[in-house]
Order: sequence, then structure tokens, then C-alpha cells
Amino acid sequence: MDADTIYEELGAPSVINATGTKTRIGGSRIRPAAVEAMSEASQSFVRLSDLQAAASDRIAELTGADKGYVTSGAAAGMYLGAAAAIAGDDLAAMASLPDTEGLADEIVMSRTHRTGYDHALRSAGATIVDVGSNDRHLGTGSRNVEPWEIKRAIGENTAAMGYIQKEYTEPDLDVVCEIAHDHDVPVIVDAAAELPPTTNFERFIDAGADLVIFSGGKAIRGPQTTGIVAGRGDLIESIAAQHLDMHAAEAVYEPAPELVDVEALGGVPRQGVGRQCKVGKEELAGILVALEEFIAEDQDEKAAEWTDISMRIGDALGEIEGIDTRVPTDSAVSVAPEVIVSVDPEVAAGSATDVVRGLRQEEPRIFVGADSLESGAFTINPMCLAEDEIDYVIQRIRAHAT
Repeated sequence: MDADTIYEELGAPSVINATGTKTRIGGSRIRPAAVEAMSEASQSFVRLSDLQAAASDRIAELTGADKGYVTSGAAAGMYLGAAAAIAGDDLAAMASLPDTEGLADEIVMSRTHRTGYDHALRSAGATIVDVGSNDRHLGTGSRNVEPWEIKRAIGENTAAMGYIQKEYTEPDLDVVCEIAHDHDVPVIVDAAAELPPTTNFERFIDAGADLVIFSGGKAIRGPQTTGIVAGRGDLIESIAAQHLDMHAAEAVYEPAPELVDVEALGGVPRQGVGRQCKVGKEELAGILVALEEFIAEDQDEKAAEWTDISMRIGDALGEIEGIDTRVPTDSAVSVAPEVIVSVDPEVAAGSATDVVRGLRQEEPRIFVGADSLESGAFTINPMCLAEDEIDYVIQRIRAHAT
């Protein structure tokens, strides 16, 4: 691994990504066709609302939603989704955000769905109202949230329901959607990392979600600064009105009519909360091409490839004294089978933390998953590993563990 990358030329060590599509180390490997599309798009101009309208059509076709939209990442999709739920088509409300005085601004969420990522909702002015408990996780009850608790939390100040999609989250999405829709409240679903399978494009809309957000820079392998929002037409229109460039003379304010009904809106929106989430023509072109390639991929073949890599790594590392490995193939956390590497510090040259720290201090840096260090383990995710990096990662882990 002696070849310099552009990062060394710019004065920053490069990284070998053995932890998956993590934003802090650049997401995924963007598809070459998407890079080519971005380069071509950079050489000419387009009205962004026209390109967003084209993206909307494709996203709607894939998901079964009314409309779609491309944002500057999944968190931006959550942020703009909250802004749409709060402001609707009210220009004055759009202009006031994140000040929500006089507006329904509460987003109800099950307590076990709360994460640091709900900053995205709160940044738009939303107040999170969490319900339920941690009973199931603590072993003191069978469920964390009862449906009646969600019903009781919905009131006149409720703007939306928030839902984080994982295979183990509860209550089921269709239950939450039924309760919310009985009260005319939209449901916003964070499904940022829930691809593949491609069937998930439709799954959450079919369950009743009003907005569902995916990352464009993970498994889709589009530009890292893209997210995909699919959902109810009026909410997508509100997102567009708060996101597209508003610096226009009213007499010639004519964004794509598929996304913004200027007559119904009644004026030109001010530069609102969406302005800092701009998406360039290059990113729009890149994500659309990446999306087409992602849909065309044989997902079973890709899953088999990832499984093969993980098994190879697991077998090789398992031969090291003081290291045990296993490769669960039914994980509800990761879309690819990860290698779980357990380190016995009494036998190996150091602890799991020592190994992970040592790998990150090398050049090139090697990043493995560090979420399980407290239990003496780390993980290796095959999604972003190139073939010529696999043996090198094994070699360097062996060097730190022996």
C-alpha cells in the first residue's frame, strides 16, 4: 500500500475503510459513472428546479410516493422534512423558521427512537415530545412503547411523528402510521442506512410513511453530500419551496411547476432554512446516475460477495492467538455481514482498543468498527474494501495483535 493518493498530496493521510459507509471517513466509493456525470454536469448549466423535478419523477417511480426530492444528505432531508411539516405552504411560517411561535411544532417520537441525529429535526424549530420507556431494554417490561401512549401524546401542537427505521424498532411502522393518520399527522421516517435491499424503496411508503429519507452516499454510492426524500406531494412541495433559490423577481419567479405551485403559494419565499442545504447541479446529476446503477445491480450477487470477503477475513484473523472471530449473517444492524473480532488482552499483544487505536495511527490509516470496544471487540465491514486492501488489513491487524 505504497501508492500516494490525492489526500497525501494535499497533506492528509488516506484511509483504508474497513468499517463501512461512515460519513466521518468519506462515506462510500462513488460510482465511476456518477463521477463522470458530475464532471459533465459541471461544464454547463441547468435550472435546478427542472433537474429536481426530473429527480422527483424518478424517485416517485421507485418508491411509489407522490413525489421525491434530492437533499444535501439524509440529515438535511430530516431537517427539511421537519420544516415542511411545521410550515406547510405558509410563506410567513417558512420565513419565521426556526422560530415557531404560534405554530404547531411538536414532533412525537418513541423514546427508544431518540438519537443524536434528531438534531436535524430540532434545528428546523421542532420540539421533540418523546413517549414510552426503556422497559424492554432494561428487562422490566415486554415493550418500550404502547400504542395508547402515542395517541395520548398527539395534540393541537403536533406537527409530525418521527420514526427511526431499524429491524428491531417498535412499534411497527404501520401501527404508528395508522395512529398518526387518524389524527391527520404526517410520519417522517429516517431510513438513511436501510438500503439494500432495493425493495425498501417502496416498503416504508407502503406502510404509510408520509416522508421517508435515504442516504445517497452509502450503498447507492452516489455523492456523499446527497440524500433522497420520498413522500406526500404537499410536503415535498413545501421542501422545494424552502430549498430552491428564492432570490427571484416575483414577476419571473417560475420554478418547475411539478414542484412548486406559484399561484397557490401566493408569492416568492424568502431565503429560508433550506438555503444552507443547497444541492449543486453536479450532485444532482451524480445521484441520479448512481441510483440507476444501484437499481440495476444484482443485490444477491453483491451480498454473496460481501459474505465471501467477511468469511475470508474472519478465517484469517481467527488463526491469530488471542483472537476469536464470527460472521453473523442475520444482523439487523448492518446491511452487509460484518466480522466481529474479539480480542483477549491476556493472550494477544494488547486489547481491542489498542489494536483499533494502532490501526488509526498508521499511514494509511485503517478504520475498523469501534462501537463494541467496551466488550473487547471491533468489527470489519466489507462494503468499502477494495480487493487489494483485504490482505493488507489482515496483515496490519496481525501486526498489532501479536
